[in-house]
Amino acid sequence: MTDERVLVAVFDSPVAAVLLRWAPELGFRTVLVDPEPARGAGVLSFADLTEDLSGADVVVTDHHRPELGEVLRDALARPVRWVGVLGNPRHEGPHVAALAALGVPPEEVARVHRPIGLDIGSRAPAEIALSTLAGLLADRNGRPGGPHAAA
Repeated sequence: MTDERVLVAVFDSPVAAVLLRWAPELGFRTVLVDPEPARGAGVLSFADLTEDLSGADVVVTDHHRPELGEVLRDALARPVRWVGVLGNPRHEGPHVAALAALGVPPEEVARVHRPIGLDIGSRAPAEIALSTLAGLLADRNGRPGGPHAAA
């Protein structure tokens, strides 16, 4: 596994914009993946990423996009370190049905973390990005403050 920290933000969104601004300050190289060419991400799919992603953290920033299943399937097919989807913890994430419909095995679907980030009551994009980055750092450092840790 590479020691390089890579943050792959999936889907151009307000949260992704903040993640892409702040993550380099925490030692991450950032990449934005968005399959919609009009959004101008430059990287349209995981197939376009030729570098080693074994140290990458993948954060899906919009769980309402129709491409959710395909993008997650492609992320799970790569040797990424961690995959998570933003979303309300009180509801099953739409990624579960989307991945099942594509024939992704349940053990692979279980690799997708949701909710993600520290439970700080985040609402605004900057708060969500802060929570997400703090959760990723806690997880990388083996600290108990990871994603929605028990109080």
